[in-house]
Amino acid sequence: MNDANAVRAANQLFSGPVEFLKAAVELDGLPTDEVPELAFAGRSNVGKSSLVNAITGRNSLARTSNTPGRTQQLILFDVAVPPRLRLVDMPGYGFAKAPREEVELWTRLVRRYLRGRAQLKRVLVLIDSRHGAKESDEDMMKLLDEAAVSYQLVLTKMDKLSNAAQPKAIEAAELVGRAHTAAHPDILATSTLKNWGIDELRLTMAGLITS
Repeated sequence: MNDANAVRAANQLFSGPVEFLKAAVELDGLPTDEVPELAFAGRSNVGKSSLVNAITGRNSLARTSNTPGRTQQLILFDVAVPPRLRLVDMPGYGFAKAPREEVELWTRLVRRYLRGRAQLKRVLVLIDSRHGAKESDEDMMKLLDEAAVSYQLVLTKMDKLSNAAQPKAIEAAELVGRAHTAAHPDILATSTLKNWGIDELRLTMAGLITS
């Protein structure tokens, strides 16, 4: 399949039915089937919900909010019917306007999910391109390294950078990724506002479930 046909097939996958499955607060509430899963991780307010909406071509599949820490559960979406893959929106980490005990609870949930989910194909770790990787991002990447979970860095909000700053942001992310054993070397640069990089992201995700 040539590149154009591969992109077309990936876009068709995400243009089909995409349905909210459930919000889970415990691992025993997760599906027990073998549907491959792709998870999204990132600091609170990095743009996870907006990216899920852009990938699936929906406006409000995943809720968006200017209040950091709104997602406090594992949010699961089935893609295609019967599901060919499942998207998992993980709780944002870092700063969150939530009680400390609550933050600790869903942080433990994320750790258990990463360490015990055989069908998890890759975690997409979102980094705000304006700020680069922060300490909380490094902590997440170290956790993924320790759990031997494959992950890939995705830069968000690239439209907020000047043309000169964009390649520098990508180079900085590549440097960060090279320091981590489980990180995929390719950086995905996106903007949901301008629809930049969405086709490439869909293509990457589709490849993970067909390889």
